[in-house]
Amino acid sequence: MKNKTMWILALAVLFMGAGAAKADEIGDLKKEVEKQYDVLLKMQTQIMELEAAQKKTADAVAKGAAAPDSPLMEKIKWVEKLRISGDFRYRFENQDFDTRGDERDRHRIRARIKLEADITDEWTVGIRVASGSSDSPVSTNQTLGGDGGDGFSSKDIWLDLAYGDWHPTEDFNILFGKMENPFYAAGKHQLIWDGDVTPEGGAMNYAFKLSDSMSASVTGGGFWVEENSDTAANGADAALWGIQGTLQNVMADGSHLRGGVSYYNFTHLEGNAFANLNQKGNTWTAANTYWHDYNLLEAFGEYGFKMGDMPTTAYGTYIRNTAGSVHEDTAWALGCILNKAKDPGTWQFGYEYRDIEADAVIGGLNDSDFVDGGTGAKGHRFSFTYQMAKNVQAAFTYFCAERHDNAIAGYDGQTMNTFQGDIVIKF
Repeated sequence: MKNKTMWILALAVLFMGAGAAKADEIGDLKKEVEKQYDVLLKMQTQIMELEAAQKKTADAVAKGAAAPDSPLMEKIKWVEKLRISGDFRYRFENQDFDTRGDERDRHRIRARIKLEADITDEWTVGIRVASGSSDSPVSTNQTLGGDGGDGFSSKDIWLDLAYGDWHPTEDFNILFGKMENPFYAAGKHQLIWDGDVTPEGGAMNYAFKLSDSMSASVTGGGFWVEENSDTAANGADAALWGIQGTLQNVMADGSHLRGGVSYYNFTHLEGNAFANLNQKGNTWTAANTYWHDYNLLEAFGEYGFKMGDMPTTAYGTYIRNTAGSVHEDTAWALGCILNKAKDPGTWQFGYEYRDIEADAVIGGLNDSDFVDGGTGAKGHRFSFTYQMAKNVQAAFTYFCAERHDNAIAGYDGQTMNTFQGDIVIKF
């Protein structure tokens, strides 16, 4: 009897415990159901709000009014203010210089990506990073297997642009930071500036109409070449001050004439040397510093017209270093561009002849491809571009040039010929 009673008590305790556990599980399940119900209720409310906003938008559009922003669009519309662009270039280059025992072949890449953001209707900020094997101001190329990058090593990325742009009107803007070159170059010549130069400082541009057919523009800027932390020991900061004025007249047949004058005043170059501005043909002192100052006056002209159905541009520029005591002080170029590579299957041809005396311009800032960069040379540039597909081009360029007889010692009269074959992909 005693054993029977104990068994009955044990079974009662077991069933009571199971019942309690079951009650706890039912309570937890009830709480989870209530939680999910609250979530579904919130989702239903949001769906009703979106449907109401959609109906409001449809009614507004039906009445011809502008569509109001929905709550969802309000949250993501900032994306519309961002613009991403960039390019990749693969280049094969052959250099045949009398100054070398053998020809040189190399393969090079350039990669750039740019982000722009419209902060307001009047303010824009831009940033671009680019490849490069050094902090050279005139090249973002990276030689494959070269420049200390053998063995499939990783390649360097540099900050190439970082600027703010205030544009209160369509005709006026102010740039500050590290920017694309704000000065116009007829025919995109590179006698003064290599196309990769991104000056650092501030610039202003103002364009205005003089008549229905004639317009003008003024561009000015101040840029820092070198900041000296100890001016007493190293001299004042080196800088560049530039101003340019242009006039353009558009004729009834669509052809145009554009001309202009530029003045670039480099300060505190004489007697100084800079880590990233190589001599490249400029007159140098025994202490390896600049012999002269550089105050460049440029006059240029451009005529655009149609030859049959082909858009054609003829251009010329003349440059003189007006700083005192300079003898090799002039540079000039004449060129033309036939047709335009734009739509798939179209092509473009260019030709230019240039002559650059030793101290006409800064050798470390002008075209880095002509005679391997620099001054004290003359010669031809031929180019051909074919549009393979949308945003994909094949380009071929040939430089046939020679050093002046009074150029860098050991280079007198020597030929320097370069061929470049490019594939350029943009996005």
